[in-house]
Amino acid sequence: MIRAKINGETKEFNDGISILEACQSLGIDIPTLCHDDRLKPSGHCRMCVVEVSGMARAAASCQTKLIDGMKIETHSPSIEKNRQANLKMLALNYPLEDYLLYPDKKFHELCQKYGLTDADFAQPEKKIDDSHVFIQVDMSRCIDCFSCVRICEELQGQFVWQVVDRGHETKILPDNFGKFGESSCVSCGACADVCPTGALEDKSILKKGVPTDWTKTVCPYCGTGCEMEVGTRNGEIVQIKPAKHTPVNNGHLCVKGRYGYEFAQSKDRITEPMIRQKDGSWKEVSWEEAFDFTVKELRRINEAYGKEAIGVLGSARATNEENYLAQKFARVCFETNNVDCCARVCHTPSAAALKMMLGTGAATNSFRDVEMAKTLMVCGSNPTENHPIVGAKIKQAVLKNGLNLIVIDPRKTELTKYAKIHLQHKAGTNIPLFNAIAYTIIEEGLTDDEFIKNRVEEFDEFWEFLGDYAPEKVAEICDVPAEKIREAARMYATQKPAMSVHGLGMTEHLQGTESVMSLVNMALITGNMGKRGTGVNPLRGQNNVQGSAQMGCDPGILTGSIAIEEGREHFEKVWQTAVPTAKGKSLLAMLDTAAKGTHKALWVIGYDVLLSQANTESTAKSFSEMELVIVQDLFMNQTAKHYAHVFFPAVSSFEKDGTFMNGERRVSLLRKVIEPKGNAKNDWEIICGLAKTYGKGEYFNFSSTEEIWNEIREVWQGAYGITYERIAEHGLQWGCPSTDHPGTEFLHQDTFTKSKTASLKRIKYRPTSETMDEEFPFRLTTGRNLYHFNAGTMTMRTDIVKIHPTDVLEISPFDAENLSLKNGEKVRLRSRYGEAVLPVHIVPKVKKGELFTTFHDAETKLNFITSKVRDRYVQAPEFKVTAVRVEKV
Repeated sequence: MIRAKINGETKEFNDGISILEACQSLGIDIPTLCHDDRLKPSGHCRMCVVEVSGMARAAASCQTKLIDGMKIETHSPSIEKNRQANLKMLALNYPLEDYLLYPDKKFHELCQKYGLTDADFAQPEKKIDDSHVFIQVDMSRCIDCFSCVRICEELQGQFVWQVVDRGHETKILPDNFGKFGESSCVSCGACADVCPTGALEDKSILKKGVPTDWTKTVCPYCGTGCEMEVGTRNGEIVQIKPAKHTPVNNGHLCVKGRYGYEFAQSKDRITEPMIRQKDGSWKEVSWEEAFDFTVKELRRINEAYGKEAIGVLGSARATNEENYLAQKFARVCFETNNVDCCARVCHTPSAAALKMMLGTGAATNSFRDVEMAKTLMVCGSNPTENHPIVGAKIKQAVLKNGLNLIVIDPRKTELTKYAKIHLQHKAGTNIPLFNAIAYTIIEEGLTDDEFIKNRVEEFDEFWEFLGDYAPEKVAEICDVPAEKIREAARMYATQKPAMSVHGLGMTEHLQGTESVMSLVNMALITGNMGKRGTGVNPLRGQNNVQGSAQMGCDPGILTGSIAIEEGREHFEKVWQTAVPTAKGKSLLAMLDTAAKGTHKALWVIGYDVLLSQANTESTAKSFSEMELVIVQDLFMNQTAKHYAHVFFPAVSSFEKDGTFMNGERRVSLLRKVIEPKGNAKNDWEIICGLAKTYGKGEYFNFSSTEEIWNEIREVWQGAYGITYERIAEHGLQWGCPSTDHPGTEFLHQDTFTKSKTASLKRIKYRPTSETMDEEFPFRLTTGRNLYHFNAGTMTMRTDIVKIHPTDVLEISPFDAENLSLKNGEKVRLRSRYGEAVLPVHIVPKVKKGELFTTFHDAETKLNFITSKVRDRYVQAPEFKVTAVRVEKV
């Protein structure tokens, strides 16, 4: 501790802080214009200067470290006069009109506080650039604080804003030195967020006015789980800003989180319950009528075909509480374990692999471990587009910490520019590649022998098995030079701590589950497990896909990922009713048995199965055989449009309370921002209402989401310590078994979940049956891009479509030239299963013979062409490998 006298009072402070931080801790308000806690102090604005005894001139408090014995005056007459003079100098060329129009801007507030008058301002010519979809630029209001430049560099790592010239000639321009909308901006909005004048301003504010109320909640998009402040005016969302001082995103959002909110206010929201008539039309009905009709049909089907002919699908877009009730409804009301969710088609392979090998089917570490790692291996994931806040953390870790980055991906992604090694392997060859890395680690003596001795089983058998996977033997299979494989192995094994993150490029394969197992093998033999900056970490795709499965929306597990037989006694005690004994069916199994005529009813909550499931033709056949399809959603999605018999209108995440669980096991509080539209209801209210009509209301007698969460805590010991009160400020990570437990940031420190040791898995390479030939010579991989989210249900209803209007087919310059294709030209993409038409985008980031596209636009109907191949363990579809041909339209 150090002592300093500030404004005549001597206080004690922690060593190493700045004068500004010391003053803020005392509640002393020192004015700033360029300071932001997210940025390194710069002192550009000179507003935070203070007098320090013994110093010849005033010191910028943000940059000056507090030293023991300092004597400081923060608001002396000379300092206040200095601040007023600075403001007057900045006002000389500043537009009076904007100063008067927007009094809440930081610069304007200080001008008012320090007594500036209208005469201190000017009437300069406007310098408006309106080319950006979301941000208006008016450089007549720029005061050269450089905050936009710094935050784009230090937080986003994009370097869009550039400082040109010096002194009075200084200009701030986008990196293309032209229109901002044509720059490399990724629309994170950080520059507008930090601008103290409105030189950079969200257009929504200019159109709808400044927010009058703010509510903290959680982003509805990817599994990063960013916290956000949502601004409303007249009951409508008009602006979103990132929540500061939060453990996940710490004052940062991506384009979707910041600007992708308009879907909640879309005019095509369904807001009344509906029943399809015999002529195919929809009829709006009351909730009572909808529930009565649904229950009557469910009972008819139960009597005719049995309870195993009925199933429920939870939702990654619903809260933990709502998914908990969905699986409870299936088991208590329908008396079946036929319950699943969209995790089945994305990261169930991750959960299965991690649970089989380590005992817990979730990320071993936290997002912030990226900053603690010396090496990071990014496998089958494109974080800067699909998990942009995590992607930005990775870029900053490279730039600031010298992180050794290894990217394993068939495409060149943005992160490959930052990577020391890029293994651009052939899609579908994850197993031989990771086996070869493991082979190299053992052959070259790079293992952690102490960790293996104490924590690992079957090492000798594993090493013997790897004999067929030397890099030199698999290089041709993987299309990666053997020496590059060895180089990656050495870096991962020696530059520790080393961490891996992975995405759907690992899991959506024939051997998806086994691919994740191979990552666990590598972590175990190198001792990169149970420590900070290590582990195996799936980057979960949707906002609550981790939570939906963890709540028990899976045919084989109960809440807390507890096996049914293991948890039966406790759950029956809490629920006061029996848990079904018959084996449940997964989503894929329900679709398969529907196609055979034995599965007859499906309740689909917040999930467009028809659009997003692989091989649309077979999915459509399954739905066509069902006698009752209940869709619960915001919009008339493709599943509802073509096959639903009943539609339950649900509310968006902005219209509800509850919790979400992100990809690092963090449970965060969701708060209602706006009122529900029309007669739409919370998912939990719908479930409870249908349960009451079904005659099981006593098991669903809840009046709030907190009541539901408290029952979850009762059945799942690992979350018992997470209460609404404890997560009011920020979320907590399970395991958290007691109310004084801080949450678990990383797993498996001293022991694995079930035992002290884990066994290595010997994984044989099994090539996919989806092979290229003369008729279908190209290998297609599908995925997401920065601007849209999954099936586009939300983002395609926002102005984001002005940036990225539809899906495009990425093709290499070599292949485009051979096919005589031009950028933007539409082509027919044909596979063994169907066809889709979309424009081409010629880029060098895909290799010769490889193609990439997204599945965001329902009009593209991309999944008509994806294959029928599934993961060997959990049946997740192989979205990442489809043999296709490209034809001119």
